[in-house]
Amino acid sequence: MDAYYHYKGLDMSNVAFIGLGVMGYPMAGHLAAQGHQVSVYNRTVEKAQAWQAQHGGRGTISPFEAAFEADFVFTCVGNDDDLRSVVYGDHGVLAGMSAGAILIDHTTASAQVAREIAVIAAAQGVGFVDAPVSGGQAGAENGALAIMCGGSEENYQAAAHIMQAYAKTSAHLGPVGNGQLTKMVNQICIAGLVQGLAEGVAFAINSGLDAKQALGAIGAGAAGSWQMQNRGDTMVDDEFEFGFAVDWMRKDLAICLAEAQGNGSELPVTQMVDGFYEQVQAHGGHRWDTSSLLRRLPRKDKL
Repeated sequence: MDAYYHYKGLDMSNVAFIGLGVMGYPMAGHLAAQGHQVSVYNRTVEKAQAWQAQHGGRGTISPFEAAFEADFVFTCVGNDDDLRSVVYGDHGVLAGMSAGAILIDHTTASAQVAREIAVIAAAQGVGFVDAPVSGGQAGAENGALAIMCGGSEENYQAAAHIMQAYAKTSAHLGPVGNGQLTKMVNQICIAGLVQGLAEGVAFAINSGLDAKQALGAIGAGAAGSWQMQNRGDTMVDDEFEFGFAVDWMRKDLAICLAEAQGNGSELPVTQMVDGFYEQVQAHGGHRWDTSSLLRRLPRKDKL
């Protein structure tokens, strides 16, 4: 079995997907919709059963069982430790994968764990691509994710062919770990941007402007962004019970800050915004969308 040659045009339909959270559930669904035979595993069995009832495929009782003889295995879990728990050991995916298969990890994790897994996978002839995604739940549901990939050119090309089921774009950024490093750049940029947007919205409200009208006026100019387009109105409406959770963002920013210590980068804005998110958590906002930074700021319409 060789996943690279499968992707060239032969049958490549034996796929496993590990982790059916708000991102993984629809991503696995897109693979099934394209005709792949998808086996799924989720720590919460009920979630896997719901997915199977909706999309067909096969529910399994362990990552090993899902990955057994699969050409492509996808993981999308919470953090480094969660990833290790589904990859290693007698019940992990590597125990079930054969030489020539490719493991594709969509978790936002550290570059270190990506490199670690790649070495162990290579020892048994399994390819590895670290492939964190951006675009949020809506991007996953609409099949419009941006995917940042690290790995060999051969493994990337094989992965890109099958990831197109839910990708708007994918990019090969060099060796294993570079996908995760690029996702860190993404999160660093978002942190500062969302804080700036929150301050702008609060300023507009406190100045007596129609904040939505003001955002509409500037949205097509240099200040425009995905965050403004997709979160501006809900921020004005004080709606945060959806989207990318503050807890998840703080997990991602912790990875960024740890990596920065190792490579000599200074991230003063990122560190400051991480502290602001800690304040949001202290006010019960653990699961609020990241745009809830606005909740920290005084706004006259809420006095």
